[in-house]
Amino acid sequence: MTMLRAALILGLLSAVGPFAIDMYLPAMPAIAASLGAEVSAVQLTLTAYFVAFGLAQLFYGPWADQVGRKLPLFVGLAIFAAATVACALAGSIEQLIAARALQGLGGAVLMVVPRAVIRDMHTGPAATKLMAMVMLVISVSPMLAPLAGAGLIAFGDWRLIFWVLGAVALLSLMLTATALPETLPSESRVAVNLANLWRGTKVLLRDPVFMGLTFIGGFGFASFMVFISSASFVYTGEFGLTPTGFSLAFAINAIGFFGASQAAGPLADKIGIMTVIRWAVVGFAGCSAVLFAVALSGYGTLPVVMAGLFLGNACLGLVIPTTMVMALDPHGAIAGLASSLGGTFQMVTGGLMVVVTGLFFDGTAVPMIGAIMLCAFCALVLALRTLAVMHRVSTNAVQG
Repeated sequence: MTMLRAALILGLLSAVGPFAIDMYLPAMPAIAASLGAEVSAVQLTLTAYFVAFGLAQLFYGPWADQVGRKLPLFVGLAIFAAATVACALAGSIEQLIAARALQGLGGAVLMVVPRAVIRDMHTGPAATKLMAMVMLVISVSPMLAPLAGAGLIAFGDWRLIFWVLGAVALLSLMLTATALPETLPSESRVAVNLANLWRGTKVLLRDPVFMGLTFIGGFGFASFMVFISSASFVYTGEFGLTPTGFSLAFAINAIGFFGASQAAGPLADKIGIMTVIRWAVVGFAGCSAVLFAVALSGYGTLPVVMAGLFLGNACLGLVIPTTMVMALDPHGAIAGLASSLGGTFQMVTGGLMVVVTGLFFDGTAVPMIGAIMLCAFCALVLALRTLAVMHRVSTNAVQG
């Protein structure tokens, strides 16, 4: 299989999960009206998805190492497809929340296994190149998925979005069956050893640098989750945008994130990865604080909010990938476990922040921006402490 074909297949599979998040964002106000639900309850459909998505990653990684890559993909996609049908048929907000949690349990396989396939196929620069190509495919989803969802709403109600997602899941099953080879040979498979998993977990939990970097990225990711859970209500309610208008505004913010993320590597080479993290977190906190002050004073117009969020998300595009790289760097022997554990912590952190935001959210921009600012300052405090520890360790190593 050529690298381009592999990137397209793995990218399309990996994009199913983000589409399940972003495609129904324009429909969230319609879901609230249709099911007679509070805004905070509709936001819980995102929280349920993210928490289940994060926790399930801990299961799929070891299982894929034991039985190969394709069986977990089949099972996860089947769960995702069934849950998507349940979402389309949900008669109450409670049923929709439960179905979204089940959808997250299935969709998590599409985060874990494609990365493992890349490691099976390539190492070193070739693996980096393939991962970059896959990420390029995935990065299109935050821009296209809301627009696709808005387009579907024009032809039907919000349930049509989930019927289309179900069809996409079935197509992904066919793609996995016919176009994706098994990349982990039998002789390379390893049995799940709970003792080794617990030993590695204890190493990670006791590492202040790993935990610090993980939660710096986690609070950064949480701010983005707060944004996606609230933005459709703010943009359509307070600012009067149509679902299509919201989708375009959302795409602009996504461009800020993914555009800046492409500069993270070159900047790290030029000025050092620790410097990138430090100034990106400071920029994120500064942009969030200024935007909150402006919104609180009554000048938070749509262009001002969009510009402030664009700048903040651009800083996030430098924070999240660099902290992920640095967190895994000292733990090469247990990189898979570290990746799964870190992903779980970040997803759960984001889900909890959405719940906290829901307690104060009133459909306007101020509480949304305030929650984003809270995430930013949590990340800033952690960054100052963690980078100080990293500097001290580095200095001791040089002196030693």
